[in-house]
Amino acid sequence: MTPPPPAYEILAVRYGHLERTSTHNFIGGDDHAGPMPLDYFVWLVRGHGRLLLVDTGFDADAARRRGRQMTRPVAEGLKAAGVAAEAIEDIVVTHMHFDHAGNIPLFPRARFHVQDAEMTYCTGRAMTHPHLRTAFEGRDVAGMVQSLYEGRVVFHAGDEELLPGISLHRLAGHTPGLQAVRVNTARGAVVLASDAAHFWANLTRGVPFPILVDLAQYLESHQRLRQLAPSIDHIIPGHDPAVLARFPAEPGTIDMARLDLPPRMERTS
Repeated sequence: MTPPPPAYEILAVRYGHLERTSTHNFIGGDDHAGPMPLDYFVWLVRGHGRLLLVDTGFDADAARRRGRQMTRPVAEGLKAAGVAAEAIEDIVVTHMHFDHAGNIPLFPRARFHVQDAEMTYCTGRAMTHPHLRTAFEGRDVAGMVQSLYEGRVVFHAGDEELLPGISLHRLAGHTPGLQAVRVNTARGAVVLASDAAHFWANLTRGVPFPILVDLAQYLESHQRLRQLAPSIDHIIPGHDPAVLARFPAEPGTIDMARLDLPPRMERTS
């Protein structure tokens, strides 16, 4: 008889914030526009002697230049969770946008797990177009290339098992090589969707976030998200402030949530 996969804990660790209205968060805007800010997260997966970080966030310089509020630097957030950044050995980079792939020097021991399609895109012909490279930081991409030459980049092509109970799933659309992370937990499989859906509302309304490279693939990826997760409550969007409100807080914190525990309140969108 095959043993069940191990169950992990997942922490959403908020590090940044951006005030904006809902008209900026849906293709075509929003007829009933109101405040709809973005939060910025990295995600920490731990248990059974394993420690995995999903995404690396941006640093103070990128926050200043791009007009984002840094609520707490990533390294300090991880330290509050009991983890030293320099000790982390495996990091999944969901995609190479500036808010998901910065801070590479913080992680000198890490292996970075990326999709072939993502690195091909952010180092190729598409980046000759200013509009397409806006969401990328050249220094972050260069840092990943340097990590590659140091033997610290692991490439993946599509869906793959990363560890027992943890798998990667390519969900193209927002970028060509965006990958979600499916993690087995005590409440079932939780899917860290990253920017395959910025908000739960992108999923429930069926209206994409306006930054994407392929609309059809983006919508197909929403269908795959629903197939990968037992329910929409098991899909964790990339930037929704409701994550911190809906899930139990890590004890002693106000900006970390335990995603492996059942939600403590119902979704309102």
